[in-house]
Amino acid sequence: MRTWSKELSFSTRKHREIVDITDEVLAAARESGIKNGLLIAQLPHATASLVLNEGESGLKQDLLDKLEDLVPLRGDYKHDRIDDNAHAHLKSAFLGSSRVLPIVDGRVARGTWQNFLVIEEDGPRTRRLVIFVMGE
Repeated sequence: MRTWSKELSFSTRKHREIVDITDEVLAAARESGIKNGLLIAQLPHATASLVLNEGESGLKQDLLDKLEDLVPLRGDYKHDRIDDNAHAHLKSAFLGSSRVLPIVDGRVARGTWQNFLVIEEDGPRTRRLVIFVMGE
């Protein structure tokens, strides 16, 4: 079994936004040369999330709005006594920061409307995504 990894860097521009990084992830998977195996995408940050979903602008806004409904920017959060971003930590904890997908015949196996979306909740920031691929 072979392994391969790459780190991608990108910047967010707003305090809260969704960035579609699908093209970059798929390009990295192709670059790995692995035809059958697993792709692990890890966003090593505690205030942003990585999800698979449709990259349509209305849905991206719906996601941000619903997350704000569930965990408002301002609340009675204990962590805000330290650095005023508890809402971002909570959202990231609920949604997660990594995804694992199979690679079959050189293609990442994902649904038609499953894009790799980074949900930024504490920007603007420079973010990293670590991609690890293993297989044959």
